[in-house]
Amino acid sequence: MTAPFVPLEPSRAVLGDEVYERLGEAILDGRLAPGERLRDHELAEWLGVSRTPVREALQRLERVGLVEVSPHRYTRVSQPRRQSDTIELVAYNMGVAVRMTSARADVEAMDLALERLDDVIAASRADDADALAAASHAFFTVVTRASGNAALLQFIREYEIAIRRDMVGWQPVIACPLGRTAAYENFREAFQAREGDRAETLLRSIHGLS
Repeated sequence: MTAPFVPLEPSRAVLGDEVYERLGEAILDGRLAPGERLRDHELAEWLGVSRTPVREALQRLERVGLVEVSPHRYTRVSQPRRQSDTIELVAYNMGVAVRMTSARADVEAMDLALERLDDVIAASRADDADALAAASHAFFTVVTRASGNAALLQFIREYEIAIRRDMVGWQPVIACPLGRTAAYENFREAFQAREGDRAETLLRSIHGLS
């Protein structure tokens, strides 16, 4: 197989984190396809690192579900999970983040979140599912940071690549762009007013959760 990577260049980031991100992105974009066998010595050679950070990265990828391991048999790229399970997880976490941000965010962080939310509304109005998914991801990233909850930040940081893979091909629950956009606008109104309970409920409804 042709090497899917160029060697890593030294940086201030922790080497294990760089290897984890590089392998995760390769799984996400298909360079490492579902079912493909992963050999630590081969990956280490391609990346220009020792086998230790590669093994650590593979263990992390197994924990988030991107890699599956059968001891003494194989380590391979897993199949994507059921998208409905991931959508449920993301929607609940987004609702929690929105509730915390409504209560805690300063004016600057709130303004940035509202800018990203306006991108979501514009994508919904244009009925562009890919743009809507990208804008929603950007909004969630800003809101998660603004929540000020270190545990939530760590969870999202660790699982982000797995979530992004599971969400490939996502389609919004509310198919009608007019109704969906109106729902997002109602959510924006509640979020801007810092009505955390209402904003959380509306966001979950948009994603098909009661």
